[in-house]
Amino acid sequence: MPVYQINKGINKPIEFKGLKAQYIGFLAGGLVGLLVLFAIIYIIGFPVYLCVLVISVLGTGLFMQVYKLSHKYGQYGLMKRGAKNYLPGYLKFRSRKLFTRLIK
Repeated sequence: MPVYQINKGINKPIEFKGLKAQYIGFLAGGLVGLLVLFAIIYIIGFPVYLCVLVISVLGTGLFMQVYKLSHKYGQYGLMKRGAKNYLPGYLKFRSRKLFTRLIK
């Protein structure tokens, strides 16, 4: 009789070392961009030590910024923040008091 393991992570967000959801993709895209930047400045003729120094500083900044956004906005917060800009002017609310005080 086979024994099956139950996946307990169903419907949970993807998380990798503290990064949640889309921030993993942002970090991966940033790292690919840094790799391309390294190749470009190396081909231009900059010394290797300078290339490594520049990429290290930019990479550290990338990691810090992505982790900061991940902790500040969470899984969907950054998308909600971006979607907020697309609301028409007459639907913008400064508070939720109108909706929290509604009675059935």
